[in-house]
Amino acid sequence: MQNNSHQKKIERLSNKELIMNVYASQVLFIVIAILLSLLLFDSFDVFLDLFQFNWLEILIFGGIPAIIIVFIDIILIRLLPKKAYDDGGINEKLFKSLSIPHIFIITLVIAFAEELLFRGVIHTFAGYIIASLLFALIHFRYLKKTVLLISVLLLSFVIGYMYELTNNLLVPITAHFLIDFLLGIYYRHFMR
Repeated sequence: MQNNSHQKKIERLSNKELIMNVYASQVLFIVIAILLSLLLFDSFDVFLDLFQFNWLEILIFGGIPAIIIVFIDIILIRLLPKKAYDDGGINEKLFKSLSIPHIFIITLVIAFAEELLFRGVIHTFAGYIIASLLFALIHFRYLKKTVLLISVLLLSFVIGYMYELTNNLLVPITAHFLIDFLLGIYYRHFMR
C-alpha cells in the first residue's frame, strides 16, 4: 500500500519539479561540503589539493571500474525482474524526460556534488566505512529494495576504495559520473 502511495507521488511530480528537486539537493550537498571543508581543513587550499589531474590514475581507477560496473548493472537489469531495480519510478521518469546533453550535465553535477561531500569531506575526516555507509543511506528510496540497496552499498564501497587508493577526488567523481551518465542513457533509451 505504501509503495503504491509513493508511486502516485512520483507520478504527480512534473518532470520539471523532479529535475529541480535533483538540482536543489545537489546544491545543498555542495554548500554543506564547502562549509565543512572550511571548518575541517587547515585551509581551503588543502581541500583543493584533493583534486589531482593525473589522467592515467583517473582512467585506471575511475574510468575502467565505472565501465565494468555499468556493464554488470545492465546485465543484472536485463536478467532480474523489473521490480528488483524499480526505485519507485524516479530514475526512469527523470532520464526519459532529459536530452542526452542534459543527462550529461545533471549526472556531472550529481557526481561532483556527492563525491565532494562524501569522499572529499566525510571520507577524509570520518573514514572510508562511514562515508560509504552515509552515501548509501542518502539513497533512502533504495532501503526497502534489496537489489538496489546491495548495489548502492557495493558501489559506494568500490568508489570509496578508489578514493582510498588514490586520495584523488577526480577519481571517484569520474567513476560516479560515468556510471550515472551511461546508466542514464540506458534508462532513456533501453528501459523495458
